[in-house]
Amino acid sequence: MTEKLQSAFKKLTGKGKLSESDVKEAMRDVRMALLEADVNYAVVKEFVNKVTEKAIGQGVLESLTPGQQVIKIVNEQLIELMGSSQSKIKWASAPPTVIMMVGLQGSGKTTTSAKLAGYLAKQGKNPLLVACDIYRPAAVKQLQIVGQKVNIPVFSLEGANPVAISQQALEYAKKHSNDVVILDTAGRLHIDDEMMQELEDIKSSVHPDEILLVVDAMTGQDAVNVAKNFNERLAIDGVVLTKLDGDTRGGAALSVKAVTGKPIKFVGMGEKLDDLEPFHPDRIASRILGMGDVLTLIEKAQAAVDEKKAMELENKLRNQQFTLEDFLDQLHEIKKMGPLSQIMDMLPGINAKKMGKIQVDDKELGRIEAIINSMTKQERREPAIINGSRRRRIAKGSGTTIQEVNRLLKQFEETKRLMRQFTSMEKSGRRGMLKLPF
Repeated sequence: MTEKLQSAFKKLTGKGKLSESDVKEAMRDVRMALLEADVNYAVVKEFVNKVTEKAIGQGVLESLTPGQQVIKIVNEQLIELMGSSQSKIKWASAPPTVIMMVGLQGSGKTTTSAKLAGYLAKQGKNPLLVACDIYRPAAVKQLQIVGQKVNIPVFSLEGANPVAISQQALEYAKKHSNDVVILDTAGRLHIDDEMMQELEDIKSSVHPDEILLVVDAMTGQDAVNVAKNFNERLAIDGVVLTKLDGDTRGGAALSVKAVTGKPIKFVGMGEKLDDLEPFHPDRIASRILGMGDVLTLIEKAQAAVDEKKAMELENKLRNQQFTLEDFLDQLHEIKKMGPLSQIMDMLPGINAKKMGKIQVDDKELGRIEAIINSMTKQERREPAIINGSRRRRIAKGSGTTIQEVNRLLKQFEETKRLMRQFTSMEKSGRRGMLKLPF
């Protein structure tokens, strides 16, 4: 979708002056891009009409940068379409806050429940996961495993029905100071009355503060239909879109709010248990238009980077003592932030799929790590001593080729050279500042 939208806007920004026909032609491309991304037809029609109406105003067509003005309008309409601002969890006036997770089987509900619990724990909460799915084989065990991985306790009750489990979990949470209770309810392969009745019984029994519907973004328009049906029966409070990082066309993210009136609250951006992000409409709109998402990138960096190591690295850079061991440390910090393609997508003006000579390949990071780990301590600290025979040994030990070893050493030297340039620029900048009369 990003590629097709950028292609449509390129026609506009390349012109000094726009006519109504230019705008309408670009909007036809936008319409096709959205429909191919599986955005709901009615949503697309209304969206394009709104953008066209605003874009053909005299203030836009007669401005100095009409193309940029149209993109600005599209960006604003995308944000409005997805909910204008971030929608947060509603907390109970008296704990515990009860969050009921619902959805179809296979949507990632159990894993998402654990992800949400882990996310809230990092925010200072004390969550309790509750196993209410007593039908799917090993569902309780799965929740216990993922709960253990994020260090969150799991409440289960053998032989009890989901309503009783929910009620007793609430009492347990009050006694054990759990301020958030997350109910992992049962799903089905399709929506049926039996499942919905059970969910309605749980709702009327424990009165959840939040009902979050988990839907698989890869199902496209079906995800929106599922959201509509669940909302009609349960009056959901929000949606969690999973697998937004996969081979998805993204249409669900643009359609859910418009069709159901309910906001997307979180998005799953990977398989790891910390790959859950709050949904920011403005940031997602920026990513869709290829303008990056610097705020999320900064947040990821702050969460991943060890401040003490960062200070040590800064000192080494200033004193030009940067080694391959430091290079490896930085590699580990980058890997904590998530897949490289996601990181690159957050940088303004960069499309990870069309980066030409720059290859975005997470496997490459693994190869670099293997090569450095195959070196001796002395070789990591003094790469200049790595001669032909050492290169052959390193290549053999890392399962790579001599050419790959050579390429890494060349990249390392290039990185050091760039860092020396930045350091010298900073020093000269500081000297210049001392000469200023104010």
